[in-house]
Amino acid sequence: MGLVLGYIEKHPQEVQRLVGLNYEQVEEIIKQAIALHTRARSELELRKRRIIKKGGGRKSKLSLEEQILLTLIYSQQLTTFKLVGNQFGVSETTANDTFKYWFPLLGKILPLTLLEQVKKTPTTRRLLKNC
Repeated sequence: MGLVLGYIEKHPQEVQRLVGLNYEQVEEIIKQAIALHTRARSELELRKRRIIKKGGGRKSKLSLEEQILLTLIYSQQLTTFKLVGNQFGVSETTANDTFKYWFPLLGKILPLTLLEQVKKTPTTRRLLKNC
């Protein structure tokens, strides 16, 4: 378990400050996002022509929950990917790639108040157009 995820599980009252949502809302968003991710992956798997055996390739450094949390924290804080990456123990590029993958999925389930905050940046506006 990562540092940020471990901290949030020990101190659920602090989630509001990090993400702008309460602990129960974050848990629900994580469940819904993982379900969307699983559905999208299975649809992709059906269309894919395999060259490499299933399960091959490099494993992600972050769990799905940590990836979603990284995206939510970046969305709320609008800091740099370098800082968010350091919080989660990944590179700036990995943090950026994680955000670009999860933000359109989360755009389908996030509360409008949080989405309106994030839509102010050109990158997030472009990502949300693809939803």
